[in-house]
Amino acid sequence: MDLPPLEEAIARICASDRRYPPDAYLFLNEGLLFTLKDVQQREKTYRQITGAELADGLRRYALEQFGPLAKTVLEHWNVRTTRDFGEIVFVLLAAGLLGKTEEDKIDDFDDLYDFDHAFLAPFRPTPRPRNTARPGTPTAPTR
Repeated sequence: MDLPPLEEAIARICASDRRYPPDAYLFLNEGLLFTLKDVQQREKTYRQITGAELADGLRRYALEQFGPLAKTVLEHWNVRTTRDFGEIVFVLLAAGLLGKTEEDKIDDFDDLYDFDHAFLAPFRPTPRPRNTARPGTPTAPTR
């Protein structure tokens, strides 16, 4: 069975660089397309996106795809920080699978957000206001 060109290229990358599994590269590619489409729809134009825009798009895409398991899935792929997204991007750039400008730097992906806050906080319950009256204690009627 022949692999499609992207999957074949990713398989070659993963054979020599074992930091991230193929699914991490495929997720990044799909998340990139998701982010580009979102930017194009909002701005009605095509342009290259920044590292920060991509990282935010990948956050939104992961939440959409995996919901409360997003952080778990990403950690399973050894993706624990936004810098990991940058590492994957720059491996794909080196392989000629993505385009790059002179301004693009891997540092563009450093410390853009905390994974706990980005992927767990949206699913934490919000505290309800506490009723200070003790159970069984009558409260004053409201008018």
